[in-house]
Formats: sequence, structure tokens, C-alpha cells
Amino acid sequence: MKKLKAGIYALIFAIAMCLTFQCASPKAATTFENEIPFNIEDVYFQEWYAGIKVGGTGVNIFIPVVDKPAGVIVDSVYFRNLQGKLVKTQGKYSAVLKNKSRSYTFRVEDKPEGYPFDLKAYECVISYIQNGETKYYKIQQLNEFAGTYYENGPPSIYVRESSEGLATIDEENDN
Repeated sequence: MKKLKAGIYALIFAIAMCLTFQCASPKAATTFENEIPFNIEDVYFQEWYAGIKVGGTGVNIFIPVVDKPAGVIVDSVYFRNLQGKLVKTQGKYSAVLKNKSRSYTFRVEDKPEGYPFDLKAYECVISYIQNGETKYYKIQQLNEFAGTYYENGPPSIYVRESSEGLATIDEENDN
């Protein structure tokens, strides 16, 4: 009788476990594009450290895109559990990815809830929009440049493309 009771309990436990895990919705697998409608040259990144307490740390990532058709929008980058919008500056797309940590040294943060990718340390994913559809392309190897120190806080990605004149504080002498 004891064996029958133990068997019934084990069966009920097994059914409950199956129902519990079956109800959890599996994450939709993201498919990566094998070919993209533009060319990407060598992608590189640079860790940065801000010199003020609230500055924190992060990564500058640079993606040189060439031959991009007019109907394609290069949108975002995912790298080291961080995500950022790509902005075109100086002929390439770049993003400043800032850690939430206020630490003075860079460390890869834990993967936040809802982060869509499991990436290795030197992999990134870029998203782009083509014909109204968001697509993803995985870059397998990024090059790392030496880290940089920003004395007055985190860097800005908004840099002017070019300047027409040169600013100076020297006074001209007409004599």
C-alpha cells in the first residue's frame, strides 16, 4: 500500500511539474540575416571611463557602413548586454553604450530582463529596417581599441560632420 501511495504522489508531482513548465512561454528565437543590403567594414569598439563620479563607464562602438541603399535605415546595436541607437557621424555609424553602474572600471553587466540576444564578448548585433521590417545581423568579431578616459564625464555621440571655419582667440593685428 505504501508503494502505491508513493507512486501516486510521484505521478501527481510529475504531472504538476509538466504543467508548470509547459505554461511558461518560450522566448521567440531571433533569426539573423545571412546577407545584408549594405557593406560593413571592420567594426571596432573602445571602452571608456568617465572622470567624474556620476560619469560611469561604457563602450563606444563604431560601424563603418558603405553602399547603403536609400530605403534601409541602420537602427541599433546590441553589445555586451548593452543596447544603443546608431547615429551617423563622420562617415560611420556609432553609438555610446553606457553602463548603469557608477563604477570607475568597466565590467560587463548582467544580462537585463528582456535583452534579446546571447552574445559572446566580441560579438554584436545590429538591427536595421528594410521595407518596414526590422532585421538583425550578427557580427562575429569586433576589434578593440585601447580604452579612453573622459575627464569631464561620458562622451557625446553628437559630433558635427565638418566645420567651415576655424575658431581662434588670437586677435589679428592689421598694422
